[in-house]
Amino acid sequence: MKVFTRKTMSTVLASTLLLMSLAACGTNNSSSTSSDTSKNSGSKETTTNSQQSTSSNEPIKLRIMWWGSQARHDATLKALEMYQELNPHITFEPEFSGWDGYWDKAATQSAARNLPDIIQMDASYLADYSSRDQLLELTAINTSDMDEALLNSGKYNGKQYAIPLGNNAFGMAYNKKAVESSGITVPQNNWTWDDYFSFGYEAKGKLDGIPYVLLDLSNHFQSFTAYQLSKGKGQIFQADGSINFDKDSFIEFQTKFAELRDADIVPPGELTVKDTELDPNADSLVNGTVIVRHLHAAQSNSLDSLNPGVYEMITFPRDVEAGGWLKPSMHWSVSANTKYAEESQKFIDWFINNAEVAPVLGSSRGMPVSKPILEQLTSTFSEGDLIGKRLIESTASDAQEYVPEPEGWSNFARKDYKDITEKIIFGVITPEQAYEELMQIAQDYQ
Repeated sequence: MKVFTRKTMSTVLASTLLLMSLAACGTNNSSSTSSDTSKNSGSKETTTNSQQSTSSNEPIKLRIMWWGSQARHDATLKALEMYQELNPHITFEPEFSGWDGYWDKAATQSAARNLPDIIQMDASYLADYSSRDQLLELTAINTSDMDEALLNSGKYNGKQYAIPLGNNAFGMAYNKKAVESSGITVPQNNWTWDDYFSFGYEAKGKLDGIPYVLLDLSNHFQSFTAYQLSKGKGQIFQADGSINFDKDSFIEFQTKFAELRDADIVPPGELTVKDTELDPNADSLVNGTVIVRHLHAAQSNSLDSLNPGVYEMITFPRDVEAGGWLKPSMHWSVSANTKYAEESQKFIDWFINNAEVAPVLGSSRGMPVSKPILEQLTSTFSEGDLIGKRLIESTASDAQEYVPEPEGWSNFARKDYKDITEKIIFGVITPEQAYEELMQIAQDYQ
């Protein structure tokens, strides 16, 4: 009897969605924000054969999709306007949203071979999309002014499927105004986990109008990854595709945060599960529920724009090793089904290398990847930009290697871990039981 793992079931589901789509209309489905997607229709073979040269300057409409804050949306839309002015035969159909829901939409589009021409890609999803022949190999973009290690983050099996758009670091943000006014110890770069937990207890009850201190990290996979790394227990995902999920570190991590919940230092579960990064109403740091949370350097400008001058960023807590890492903030990729491979790559080249659009984009996707562009912009950076730049520089000296989820493991890191650890938060299961559940599920992925 054939045994279906989560990997094979995912493949069957994707194939089923594609057949349903083709049976329903014979062409690709239209997205909710796009009215002309026929150019992306067809199988991979027919699409590859139909990719066109646009040297004749025929009218071209490029679909482009990204996630981000309003500041990133505004900057990107302005950049698209500038490109259209330089290339009157080009128009864009933008599709943008916050992080939540972005990958659900992308999964539906990819199952129907209906991804936009240009897609903002995250390193955690690159292997999945590349391995399913959803992305075009990028060969016509000038990357000579980019660090090789950063460029390599966009490769899969030795081929370039994504172009990095910004330098980034995983760290923590805190409300410096609240800390300074309360007279408590100011968090410092290279603080330890003991420092972090002690800070929570010290600050409790001393914060005017702010009920809790720390964000509950129990259900956040990246935060536990940083904890395990800091303990010297190695990467969770291994090069051979196996998983190294340290039981002692996991139980210790979950137990620590359970103690913080009991002490009202982190919010109760009903608030924790509603936390949404950089949402003015739902971000626990921004809305005044806590004063410390995990965040990436590339989000510093957006954070500062919500409450200017209020926040600072520092390194993720460490133990015997550092906890945080450097990573590309995000990438541009091109759909394997585009008819406009040449124009899509021309746009990406312009986006990362053009000196005139650089001030418009600023650090909306992290520190610029082109060294000349970074040098050009540094003197113009806002305080929000500089907050992120400082975090990157503070993390760089002994940063952990960033290892995204391997092919097929995204659901484990982003959904299964969250679902199971939230049962701990609400007292349904113990950390030990959660560990066993996670290891049982992991067997389906290996």
